[in-house]
Amino acid sequence: MSLKSVVAAAFAFVLVVALARIAQAAASATVASGAAAPDAAGGMTPVPGAPGLTSGPNGIPIGTKITMANWRQYQQFMPDGMIELFAGAQFWKMPPDVEIDIGPTFDYPLPRSYTDATEQYASQVRLVKLPDGHWTLQNYVAGRPFPDPREPNKGQKILADEWFAYGPHLAVLSPATGLGSTCTSDRFGNTNCLKVSAVYRQLAYNTDPGIPRTEPGAQGAWYTEWLMIEEPEESKYTADLTIFYEDIDKPEGNFIYVPALRRSLRLASTARCAPLFSTDFTHDDERAGFNGGIAVFDGTYLRDQKVLALANLTTADGAFPANYDMPLGFAKPSWGQWSVRDTYMIDVRRVASEAKGYCYGKRIMYVDKHFFHEQWMDLYDANMKLWKTGVVSFRVRNVPGVGYAALSSLAFQFWDLQNDHSTYTFTADGAGRDIVINNAVPPQYNNIERYSTPSGLMQIMR
Repeated sequence: MSLKSVVAAAFAFVLVVALARIAQAAASATVASGAAAPDAAGGMTPVPGAPGLTSGPNGIPIGTKITMANWRQYQQFMPDGMIELFAGAQFWKMPPDVEIDIGPTFDYPLPRSYTDATEQYASQVRLVKLPDGHWTLQNYVAGRPFPDPREPNKGQKILADEWFAYGPHLAVLSPATGLGSTCTSDRFGNTNCLKVSAVYRQLAYNTDPGIPRTEPGAQGAWYTEWLMIEEPEESKYTADLTIFYEDIDKPEGNFIYVPALRRSLRLASTARCAPLFSTDFTHDDERAGFNGGIAVFDGTYLRDQKVLALANLTTADGAFPANYDMPLGFAKPSWGQWSVRDTYMIDVRRVASEAKGYCYGKRIMYVDKHFFHEQWMDLYDANMKLWKTGVVSFRVRNVPGVGYAALSSLAFQFWDLQNDHSTYTFTADGAGRDIVINNAVPPQYNNIERYSTPSGLMQIMR
């Protein structure tokens, strides 16, 4: 196998790093819905057996079925990319039998330890623009930097909130507990899938009970993403490590282990815009959405927007392509009920000093107001023509000792509208197999040196 093909394979699976901050909170039980007496706030009702969790309608009546026959009645709840899929002018289009079943909207309370940190530290956080046009945060410790984002720079504050949304200290995909999957498809019906193990670790700004705010051995990193191909066999042991630093303006470190060479290579920071070969992602798309940090991007607030989303996902997405509405690969009704989510709509662009040669002209992000991750994203090329669109579906979990985590198991569908290619990432791996976190992680993966440093890559294949 050539070095070129090995590196290409690694880039193909590295998109699963998208699972990194988002697919971080899998745990013991999916949140169940139920009926109860109405709450005083806007008709939302408490969910029995789930303290702090409420549900109710939010703009579209519960029980509504959105199909090709009536979708235009609901396009005010759709991002541009979703409208484009329904309109049918592109190769990628909604299948004739598409069905979106509307259920209640759930308001998931954030973990108490995260909200406590927000209350304690948010008032001291300052957003600062540097002389070169980059951004940084001063005095950030933990929690949400801006719990009530307002002007000036409201969009940048929302982007910072998204970047530091809640995630647990340790999350793992492994052969013993469940592997992550990434599959691609093209206009000719060709598909290809990879399975990977992964270790996602938050080393600083931690809020989980019993975990140091900054872990010993962090060495200036705040978050690391390690993953390794398990299948197919010919690509096994190819591994990727990404390191994000507490110094927000410091470029992330990205390293790849090449089994044919039995050594690791450092990738240039200029590769952020390079396509991940047989996928539809760049490095800045790897977190099931935005993965670029806040230093070199300007965020502009556009408006509040209600959007259709699937935030109570079943495990049906784990069977590709059987449980996908092909050829588009859209969610089937078995994936669960959709709901209307309240989001901030922001326009994110590379800062002027870093914009030359950058692949995307702009990224429109629909950031959930409750758990602060993208539900949808629309990406435009340098000429401001719609290029890619993606949707992230979540399966909310109850994290032992922490609380509810909406940023949990996921399915991520990403369509390249200009090149007729698509990519699907999902964490469900069969009955009872998914991401595990914190105390549920097999002990051998709780190893900073092995999974959070470049030298750890050299322990592969030993």
